[in-house]
Amino acid sequence: LIMSPAMWKWTCLVSHLLLSTTVSPLGRQQPPHPKRPFITFTGEQSEGNFNHLVVDERTGHIYLGAVNRIYKLSSDLKVLVTHETGPDDDNPKCYPPRIVQTCNEPLTPTNNINKMLLIDYKENRLIACGSLYQGICKLLRLDDLFKLGEPFHKKEHYLSGVNESGSVFGVIVSYSNMDDKLFIATAVDGKPEYFPTISSRKLTKNSEADGMFAYVFHDEFVASMIKIPSDTFTIIPDFDIYYIYGFSSGNFVYFLTLQPEMISPPGSTTKEQVYTSKLVRLCKEDTAFNSYVEVPIGCEKNGVEYRLLQAAYLSKAGAILARSLGVGPEDDILFTVFSKGQKRKMKSLDESALCIFVLKNINDRIKDRLQSCYRGEGTLDLAWLKVKDIPCSSALLTIDDNFCGLDMNAPLGVSSMVRGLPIFTEDGDRMTSVIAYVYKNHSLAFVGTKSGKLKK
Repeated sequence: LIMSPAMWKWTCLVSHLLLSTTVSPLGRQQPPHPKRPFITFTGEQSEGNFNHLVVDERTGHIYLGAVNRIYKLSSDLKVLVTHETGPDDDNPKCYPPRIVQTCNEPLTPTNNINKMLLIDYKENRLIACGSLYQGICKLLRLDDLFKLGEPFHKKEHYLSGVNESGSVFGVIVSYSNMDDKLFIATAVDGKPEYFPTISSRKLTKNSEADGMFAYVFHDEFVASMIKIPSDTFTIIPDFDIYYIYGFSSGNFVYFLTLQPEMISPPGSTTKEQVYTSKLVRLCKEDTAFNSYVEVPIGCEKNGVEYRLLQAAYLSKAGAILARSLGVGPEDDILFTVFSKGQKRKMKSLDESALCIFVLKNINDRIKDRLQSCYRGEGTLDLAWLKVKDIPCSSALLTIDDNFCGLDMNAPLGVSSMVRGLPIFTEDGDRMTSVIAYVYKNHSLAFVGTKSGKLKK
């Protein structure tokens, strides 16, 4: 659970989450347990922020991505191994990086900000991607953080030139009889010619294989990627897609995003820039990315719009929540945090809401949109397409729950917003993170706040 940057600057906290006040089945509040001290780990101040954290679900070991460091910690936060990732001489304008060819830009000592940390359980390794050299990744052995590989010779090895630690999200799709896939999504920072915003890559068994991080499919016309058209930046110069969360469920991979678009306010002849939160869906087996669909999501309570996505977490419904939602206890539920409004991405308002979405309902909305588009109704309706009003083409085919697209009517946008169910609001201390799980048929959520508080 990652809270505010101030909370995480030097110290990582792991708390005894279940020691908070509980409520009995009859509604009587039980006395709180005696307070126990937090277990803490403090890094060197010169290292700057901690950026990402993953926990090995088999051993309880914690892997912490920091500036210039990857830490392996025990479950009680004792340092087991440290791996240095920087600093090194670099310049963000060097493309390809100077480790591949000479760069005429001035090189200066540059920190390596950890941008993505993933455990590859199948091959017992850690994927650690940083900001140096246009975003190359290391593959480290889980046991001792020994470097197994660091691909950097091909252009697909540079995943993102953005230095923001929250700009990259990856999802591993695992197979029993073939190499796994890595779906990776990134902000492109005005460089769409260099970086796809979403792509699927090969995770080869051999960490030093030539095919590591290669596109799952790539020929002269089609590839396993989505690129933002350059013309989009003439309309919105600072356009980018910011990825907040990602996960896989069923036959699909999903990313939750925040992206700018231009709208015309009611009664106005001029357009203004706002931010829209959208869920993006792709089929796991779609090598040409014809299945790309995005749908706007948001939340409303008492007439107040909450539209700026802050955090999300996938959980199960559990028996009690499922009953009230009319779904099954094993159905996937998205817990999301939104802040008020939709105009200020970087300076979100403190008013925020915790909302839940039934993933099946979102998928049903996407299916309806696919069916109408393949009947030839409407346009592709995707804000960042080069031409916004490309008409849908009709085709006689059956579109079921697992339809993965054709080389037509793609990429596709859903125009109407799917609204979440608000279950908690906070007006003064913005919620910035969320996790959830099911305990004895109850759905429990923990949220972290801007000031570093933990709410159960």
